[in-house]
Amino acid sequence: METTAKQPSSLACIKFWAVVISTMLLILWVCATQLATLDDKTMVPKSAFYFPNSFPPQRIYESNGYLIISPNGGLNQKRLGISDMVAIARYLNATLVVPKFAHGKDRNGTCEFADIFDVNHFITSLRDEVKILKELPSEQKTKLESEPLYYMFPMSFASLEYYHQRVLPRIQKRGILLFAQTDARLANNGLPRELQRLRCRVRYEALRYTQPIEETGRKIVDVLREKGPFLVLHLRYEKDLLAFTGCDEGLTEEEAAEVKQLRYSHDEWKRKPIDSKKKRERGLCPLTPEDTALVLQALGIDNTTTVYIAAGEIYNKEKRMAHLAAAYPNLVTKQTMLKPEELEPFMEHANQMAALDYIVAIESDIYVPTFFGNMEESVEGHRRYLGYKTTISLDRRLVFGLIDQYKNGTLMWDEFSLLVNKVHEDRRGKPENPDHPVTTEAKRGKSKELGQAISIVGRKEKRIGNYSNCKIIRQQGRNGDVLGKMECDLDNEGAQVDGSMQSPKTVNEGPTPGENQLHQ
Repeated sequence: METTAKQPSSLACIKFWAVVISTMLLILWVCATQLATLDDKTMVPKSAFYFPNSFPPQRIYESNGYLIISPNGGLNQKRLGISDMVAIARYLNATLVVPKFAHGKDRNGTCEFADIFDVNHFITSLRDEVKILKELPSEQKTKLESEPLYYMFPMSFASLEYYHQRVLPRIQKRGILLFAQTDARLANNGLPRELQRLRCRVRYEALRYTQPIEETGRKIVDVLREKGPFLVLHLRYEKDLLAFTGCDEGLTEEEAAEVKQLRYSHDEWKRKPIDSKKKRERGLCPLTPEDTALVLQALGIDNTTTVYIAAGEIYNKEKRMAHLAAAYPNLVTKQTMLKPEELEPFMEHANQMAALDYIVAIESDIYVPTFFGNMEESVEGHRRYLGYKTTISLDRRLVFGLIDQYKNGTLMWDEFSLLVNKVHEDRRGKPENPDHPVTTEAKRGKSKELGQAISIVGRKEKRIGNYSNCKIIRQQGRNGDVLGKMECDLDNEGAQVDGSMQSPKTVNEGPTPGENQLHQ
């Protein structure tokens, strides 16, 4: 009797603990699922070095065909092109093949996608949006052995309607389609918000650099952080850039002739005469290293700041960098911060070297580009994506005018400094209010108004446009510093162009090399 009574009790006990364990496992699974779906920014502050440990679930869809892309240009031109092509593949419901880089006669070497970017991360991090393969399936490869690969050059800044009407029928008919170029092949505006977000996600999350590049870039950042806050200066003054733009400001006759000869040696570059002076007046030339030193000092960048130069080989480096090095003694580059053996694996590949600069630029406290281009756009966008970081986008057209007026004695140093800061108070990468976005037309209008007012100051109170009697008003501050602001008359009514700052006590002299006279 006792034996038969114990058996039901043991069985019930086993069932009870089975239910308890199953319930606990279910609770743990639910918790893990909820944690995995939390927004990244609620878990860990965004950084260029933060990557999620889990990947999204794969999106299942019927593919319309295989899309092969051949990104052209430098590193950042490739990044922009790849992000557009992923968005297009998503829109067309196509299967994307890992990009095959185009290799021209430029200095970007023979790097492939896998030499720069983490292929596995690229594929898995986007699998909830588009299917990406490392290479075509064997059946498709066999097909290409018997028939030529169909390729096309998509229209620049094309709309989604273009891809729906012109591209989708071709990829459905032929099964495989090659885009021979990817730069600027998708419109920037008028796209669904989901596609715009996907472009950013590809550009700033999926395109992660390879482990050797990431680790080396991180090492440079760590060393810079030990020195304190640092500024990355994207100084575009390479010989090929000067040749391409036709800008010869500050060059000797021999140097200008050498640069011109280089331009005429390239069939794809403009061989017609270029008026360097007019291009500079329009802001279409890069700042010289000497002009860059003046602008940084006018902006109040302390001369003890560590300045990391992100650039290629500066033209006539020893001569042209002397003034900047005197004004900012703590100039560094990746070449000076790394041992030769640490940099050696990347030396022969310009895209890998550019990737190192990109990593450092993303993490810097201040980023200042001296010329427009793909890196400027990519870095500024990435820094906004990670959260607000100071990015000073120079208005070169106005800056060149101010520099010329300062050099010819029309503007004193405190006037020059005040105006440089006024011009760039809204060009420091601050996030815009989404409820009151600033349009491009409004930005251009404000720039034009500032240009008119600045021109009046330089011409000593002559009227231009709606402004007249513009002048710098100076007042003595409590601490002995000179305070300045610019005031103009607008339609016979006093209209102050807001802006005041501290300037040097000695207002008639600019900064001497190696000396910074401004304070934030």
